[in-house]
Amino acid sequence: MASNSQSQSLVGRGLRTEYFSTGWMAFEFMIGLYSGLKAGSILLIAFGLDSFLEIISGSTLIWRLKKEGRGASQSVINRAERRSSLIVGSILLLLAMYVIAVSLYNLLTHQAAEPSLSGMAIAMASVILMPILTLKKRSLGNALHSNALVEDGMCNITCAYMAATVLAGAVLVALFNWWWADSLAALVLVYFIGSEGWESIQAAKKND
Repeated sequence: MASNSQSQSLVGRGLRTEYFSTGWMAFEFMIGLYSGLKAGSILLIAFGLDSFLEIISGSTLIWRLKKEGRGASQSVINRAERRSSLIVGSILLLLAMYVIAVSLYNLLTHQAAEPSLSGMAIAMASVILMPILTLKKRSLGNALHSNALVEDGMCNITCAYMAATVLAGAVLVALFNWWWADSLAALVLVYFIGSEGWESIQAAKKND
């Protein structure tokens, strides 16, 4: 078992990671939403809204980690952990429903977005950065015995998949005029997103 100093060091690293992650998500939300509205891209708008959901998720984890950092009792930490898992899981399920809705809308209305350089740039940055954050949060979550922190990392990898979908959809539309490619690819993500959210909620209920 980690000593108190080791535990405090891990909590500090976890907080710094979450502060950076949440700050990036705020930037990603603004650029993604602006780019999506300007280009008429529902997938880019969904990408921006996903970032907003991750701001909520990150803020929840900051709250949970601060409790541990202040020396809260194990029972208080456990309650914060359960609440964090429920919130993160619910966010993932909401995201899955949103992806289904916007993808089906795109397919039914034959929506094909205009190119967006700012949208492509932020998506490309996310493809690179999000897996790094996922691995870091998974490592810290395991060390702190925080399933909520691990699941928050899964929100980041979901963001990376959505960013990759944005890029792939734009390339396929530009090269082959496959207007349906981005929506179809987004639907593939739903199983992954939904299953992770469900597992997070079940883990919280099991520990209740």
